[in-house]
Amino acid sequence: MLRAVMTPSQIATGSSARSRVAIRLLPFLFLLYIANYLDRTNIAYAKLGMKGDLSLTDSVFGTASGIFFIGYFALQVPGALLVERWSARLLLGITLIGWGALTALTGFVHTPHQLYGARFLLGAAEAGFFPGVIVYLSHWFIEQDRAKAVARFMSAIPIGFIVGGPLAGMILGVHWAGLAGWRWLFLFEGIPAVILGTATLFILPDRPNEARWLRPDEREWLTSRLAEERQAKAHVEHATIWGALRHPAVLMLTVGLFFTYTGGYSVWFWLPTILQRFSGWSVQRVSLIGSIPFFVGFIGLLLLGWSSDRTRERRWHFAIPQLTAAIALALWFVLPHSDALLVAVFALVVFGTIAYLPSFWALPSEFLTASAAAAAVGFINCTASIGGFFGPTIIGNLSEHTGSFNSGFIFMIACWTIASVLVLICPRERNVGGASVPRSCE
Repeated sequence: MLRAVMTPSQIATGSSARSRVAIRLLPFLFLLYIANYLDRTNIAYAKLGMKGDLSLTDSVFGTASGIFFIGYFALQVPGALLVERWSARLLLGITLIGWGALTALTGFVHTPHQLYGARFLLGAAEAGFFPGVIVYLSHWFIEQDRAKAVARFMSAIPIGFIVGGPLAGMILGVHWAGLAGWRWLFLFEGIPAVILGTATLFILPDRPNEARWLRPDEREWLTSRLAEERQAKAHVEHATIWGALRHPAVLMLTVGLFFTYTGGYSVWFWLPTILQRFSGWSVQRVSLIGSIPFFVGFIGLLLLGWSSDRTRERRWHFAIPQLTAAIALALWFVLPHSDALLVAVFALVVFGTIAYLPSFWALPSEFLTASAAAAAVGFINCTASIGGFFGPTIIGNLSEHTGSFNSGFIFMIACWTIASVLVLICPRERNVGGASVPRSCE
C-alpha cells in the first residue's frame, strides 16, 4: 500500500526530488526526441526537392516514407526490455549514434531502391528509442507525474516539425559542392543525433540511486515511493510478460493505436505535399506555414497532458483529439476551399494526431507491473507502428491512381474514428476480492 500520510518533511523532500528530476532529465530527453523526429520525418520536406532527382512518384514516396516502419517493427520490444533490465544510458546512446549515421548516409542515395534500403535501416536503428524512453520515465516519475512527463517529452514531436520545417526550407535552397539541397538536409540533420548520442553515454543516469545530483534523502524518497507503487500494482496484475501481451486491454490498445498511427503518419509525411498542391506555394513558404499546425498540436499536447493527470482520465483525452481530426478533415469536403481554410483544417487535424499522446501512454503502466508494462509498451508501439507503413503507402497509391487526395482523406477519417471507438471501449482488469473483473480503461 502507498503511504497514506506523509510528514511535512517528507512532503518537502518529495516535492524537491520530483522537481529536480523533471529539471535534470526532461530537457535532455526533449532534445533527443527532436533529433529523432527530425531524422524520421525530414523526408516529408526532402521530397519537395528530391522528386526530380530520383523520379519519385506519389506511390514511390509513400512506400519510401512507410518502409521505415518495417525496420522499426522488429526491435522495439527488445529495446524496452533492455532499458528495464540492462541500461537506458547505453541503449539510447548507441541507438542515437546509429540512426544519426544512417540519416547522413541517406544523403548519398541515387535510386528509389537505395532510398527504400536507407529508410528500412533507419527504422531498425530507431526502433528501441521511443519504448525505451517511456519505460525509462517510469523509473523516475511517480504515477501522478507520469503523463505530464510524457507530455513534456512528446512535445518534442511538434517542436521537431516547427523547427524542422523552416530549417528544411532553408537547406533545400542551397546547392553546395555540386550536391542538391535535399542531400545536405539529410547530412546536416544526421549530425545532431551522433553528438547527442555520444553525450548520452556520459550524462544520462539509469536509476535514481545513481543520480549524484539528488540529495541522499531525495534518492531514498523517490526510490521507496516508486517501489511502493510497483508493489501496489503487483496484486492487481501478476502477469508474466507473455501474459501482458495477451491482456485484452493491451490487444485493444494496440489495434486502436494502429489506426491512429495509420492516419497520423499519413498526415505528417504528406502535409508539405498537400499544402503545396492545394495552394501552389513555394517550398520555402510551405516550410514556414507547415509549422503552424504543429504549433497548435504542441499547445494541445501540453494542455491535454495536464488535464489528463489532473482528472486521472485517459480514454476521452485520447478520443476527443482523434474525433476532432476526423471532423475537421470532413469539413474540407463541405466548406468553400481557401488557403485560410486549408491551414485551419490541418491545424485541427495535426492537433488530433498529437494531443492524445500523453494520456494514451499513461495507460499501460497503470494496470501492469514494471516488466509487464515494459513489454506492453514495446509490443503496443511495435505492432501499431506498422500503421506508419500502411498509412503513407496507401495515401500515395490512392493519390497516384485517382489524381486526388479525397479518397485518402476519407481513409484517414475512418482510421481516427475507429481508433476512438476502440480505446473508449477497451477492457481493463480490476482486482476485486481476489477476482479479476473487466472495467473500462481510465
